[in-house]
Amino acid sequence: MMQFGSTLSTHNLNLSQARRASFSFKNYTSPLNPLTRTPSSCSYSAAASVSSQTISRKPSSISTEATRLHLANLDKLLQTQPPPKTQLDPQPDLENYKDQNTGSVENKGKGLLEGLNLARLWPQVKAAEEMSPRHLNRLQRLLSKTGEYSPRNNLGTRWREYHGSNNWAGLLDPLDGNLRREVVRYGEFIQAAYHSFHSNPAMSAEEAQLPRHVALPDRSYKVTKSLYATSSIGLPDWVDDVAPDLGWMTQRSSWIGYVAVCDDKREISRMGRRDIVIALRGTSTCLEWAENLRAQLIQMPSTEGGEQAQAKVECGFLSLYKTRGEHVPSLSESVVEEVKKLMEQYKGETLSITVTGHSLGAAIALLVGDELKTCAEEMPSVAVFSFGGPRVGNRGFTKRMDDKNVKVLRIVNSQDVITRVPGIFIGEGVLEEKLKNAKVGGFVDMIDRNMPLAYSHVGTELRVDTKMSPYLKPNADVACCHDLEAYLHLVDGFLASNCPFRENAKRSLVRLLQDQGSNVKKLYTSKANNLTRLKLEREGLQMASCLPSPS
Repeated sequence: MMQFGSTLSTHNLNLSQARRASFSFKNYTSPLNPLTRTPSSCSYSAAASVSSQTISRKPSSISTEATRLHLANLDKLLQTQPPPKTQLDPQPDLENYKDQNTGSVENKGKGLLEGLNLARLWPQVKAAEEMSPRHLNRLQRLLSKTGEYSPRNNLGTRWREYHGSNNWAGLLDPLDGNLRREVVRYGEFIQAAYHSFHSNPAMSAEEAQLPRHVALPDRSYKVTKSLYATSSIGLPDWVDDVAPDLGWMTQRSSWIGYVAVCDDKREISRMGRRDIVIALRGTSTCLEWAENLRAQLIQMPSTEGGEQAQAKVECGFLSLYKTRGEHVPSLSESVVEEVKKLMEQYKGETLSITVTGHSLGAAIALLVGDELKTCAEEMPSVAVFSFGGPRVGNRGFTKRMDDKNVKVLRIVNSQDVITRVPGIFIGEGVLEEKLKNAKVGGFVDMIDRNMPLAYSHVGTELRVDTKMSPYLKPNADVACCHDLEAYLHLVDGFLASNCPFRENAKRSLVRLLQDQGSNVKKLYTSKANNLTRLKLEREGLQMASCLPSPS
């Protein structure tokens, strides 16, 4: 055996090495490997000679410098963008690395990736893991559902329950699906008021106003009356001279909403009655902001005694509701006149009146509901759906609304500071009960009668929270927490106070990204922008633009 082995080693071994060298050069030449890369000017024989000599070396003799160059070439191939011009860290010695027997396999694998200088790619990899295909598909579905709504079930004989006959008992936590759709639908009526105002905020000061076109989200309704609010505050004439382009910001009367009535037989059959909607936008002009700051409580006119005689509301809200303009009646007169006309027009039918508003509109909606309930005999059911509304009056006003059987559903975002102003809350909720149980109820009444800022909320509360949304930042700013689209987004995803955001939310995210893009989590913003841009390019759509709402 020894003799046979020695015979092969002299001739066949050299032949075997030559064949291996030739095979290695033909099949394993790599532009990344400095040991096999040959300049174009070299001949085949020279390259083969170099390759043969190189391959015949033992693996243990590979130089550290060649390994570093090989890894650097591999790193260039994997780069997706030019690296910053900084001093590169020296590459590790793979031979010494192989000799390290300490540590787990995961640590060694991580060290190898670090050796390849791929650490700068890890943030993108981590983001891709968070945005899994399932989440990306869900986001794409929400961005494509601009025309899809939650199912509209037949309310039938239960419509009074959804309109607040039992103060929405058993429907809020968990949130009933039919009520969710009704709340979102009434919020969209307010959005139509915002869009109509921002498209043409100016008013003529010389002539009576013509009916304004409103693009209703629900085509089964038709607009019957435009509504105007007038401030009792007047600014000096020189303001218009200084800022003539912003004259609409200082005009005393402004378009604030509309009255609409359901005119579709199929929708009337689904809802169980013919519905009259009064939609009111939030604060948008300088004078309206000035009225918001007039926070002192003033007496409401009342023909009844007792606690109702102590009803007080904020001075600014009542001013906007009761003040007449030069060419337009007061908001109070317009609403009462139009509702009486519609009641006469549809006499004999089952009717309901729904007043809905956001911010300032939510506050005025309470005044509208209070007056409508007693403006005519046999008044139909009156309900108020308010979004992000401030406090309006004292405990006497709350008692007055309850006695008149005006049903109020307040949609409140826990992060929205507007819902906690104006005034103090001595006569409100839990604190009131604690003070009464402590036998200081007379003290509470004394505060309510004498303090100018003793406010109290009205109605039943549906509380949502910005932090429950998987798309919004938990530290979203004040504007986002008060934004109407953010409210509708939260209501659409609300299941219950102890449940996460619902998986099958129907509402599109396009408008939320447009209005509150800076408050949407960056991971979703980048993905959504790409998907939205691709969708708009494919469909040839262009998003409508309008002035942002100051509120």
